[in-house]
Amino acid sequence: MIEPQATRRAAMRGMVFAASALLLAGCQTIVPRGPTPAPDERPPVTTPAPRPTTPTPGLPQDQDRHRIALLVPLSGSNAGVGQSLANAANLALLDANSTRVRITTYDTAPGAAGAAQRAIAEGARLILGPLLSTDVRAAAPIAARAGVPIVSFSNDVSVAGDGTFVMGYSPSQSIDRVVRHARSRGITRFAALVPSGTYGQRASAAMIRSVEAAGGSVVSMENFDRSPASLRTAVGRLSPGYEALLIADGGRIAVQAVPLVRRGNGAEARILGTELWAAEADIGTNAALNGAWFAGVGNELYDQFARRYRARYSTAPYRIASLGYDATLLVERIARDWRVGTPFPVRELTDEGGFGGIDGAFRFGRDGTAERALVVYQVGQGTTQVISPAPARFDD
Repeated sequence: MIEPQATRRAAMRGMVFAASALLLAGCQTIVPRGPTPAPDERPPVTTPAPRPTTPTPGLPQDQDRHRIALLVPLSGSNAGVGQSLANAANLALLDANSTRVRITTYDTAPGAAGAAQRAIAEGARLILGPLLSTDVRAAAPIAARAGVPIVSFSNDVSVAGDGTFVMGYSPSQSIDRVVRHARSRGITRFAALVPSGTYGQRASAAMIRSVEAAGGSVVSMENFDRSPASLRTAVGRLSPGYEALLIADGGRIAVQAVPLVRRGNGAEARILGTELWAAEADIGTNAALNGAWFAGVGNELYDQFARRYRARYSTAPYRIASLGYDATLLVERIARDWRVGTPFPVRELTDEGGFGGIDGAFRFGRDGTAERALVVYQVGQGTTQVISPAPARFDD
C-alpha cells in the first residue's frame, strides 16, 4: 500500500501492454508446517530474559519489501494533480497484488529538496516524481549524491541525466510523429505558430528538426504571447504557401487561431497540434478544429484505467495520473529480480525492448528520456479518431 507521510501495470518487457495488469488475480503462499511432537515429547520452553529496546524513529523497517518514495504535491495549487498520481500508484500496487514494494508519499509543495532528503533518510532506494521540472532540479543533486535514481513525471528533457529519468510526454516526440505522418500524406511545406517561452522554443527547434529530417521545409514560423492581439498579428505575418500549420499550444489557443488562419492565407492548410491536445478531453468537440491532426499516447487502456479509478476514488483522474500507475508497475516488474536492501538496478530501466503501460509502449534512452510509441488522431464529428496507430515496435 501507499502510506502518506504526515498525511500495473506490470511493466512488461518486449513491449507487452498493461491490460493484463488490470485483471491480475491475487495469490497466496502457504508455508508447510513440520510435525507436531506429542505432549510428552515437547522440549522444555525457556523464556529468555527481556532485552531493553530502544524505539526506532521514522517508518517501520522493511525486511521483505523495497522502499520507494513518491514525491508529488499534496498541498498548494497542484495538490489535485499530486493526489491523482498518488491514487494511481496505489491502484497499481493493488492491481499487481504487490508484496515486494512499499511506496511512501512525500509532499513537495513545502520544498522538493527537503522531501527528497527525508525520503532518502528513511531508506528510499528509488524516487518516483517529482512532477515539476523545478522540483526535479531541486531533488536531483540530493538523490545523485545518495546514489538514488529518480523517475520523474516531468516532460522537461533538460533535467534528464545523471540518474534522473524523465517519463513525461515530450512535445518534440509528438511534433515529430505528426510531422512524419503529414509527410506520408504528401505534405511538404510547413508553417508554425509557437508561443513565447521555453515550451515555444523547444517546439520551434523540434519542428525545424523534424520537418528537415522528413524531407520537407518550414516556410514560415511566428511567435505570439497568448494575447488575442499578439495571436492576430502572428497569424497575419505567416508567409503564404504552407500546406500544414502547427499550432504549438493547447486547444483553447488553437480554437482562437484557426478562424484567423482560415480568413487569411491558410484557408486550405491542414492544422496540426501537439501532445497538449491529448490531455484535453473535449478537444474533439471544437468544430473549428475539424480535420486537425495531433499525436499523443493511446487512450484505449487509459479508458479502462479511468473507470477503475473512478470506481475506487469516486472521482475522475487527471490525465497525467497514468504516469503514476505505469511508473509503479515498472518498479513492480523490476522488483521481481531486485534483492531487498541493495541499490536499485538502474540499468534495468534502459532495456532496449522497452516496457508496456496504460499509455502504450515506452523505453528510456541513454539520455534518460522516455521514448514513446504514439498514435495520430484526427479531430472531427465531435470526437477524435485514430488515423495512424502507434508503431508496433521501436526503431533501433
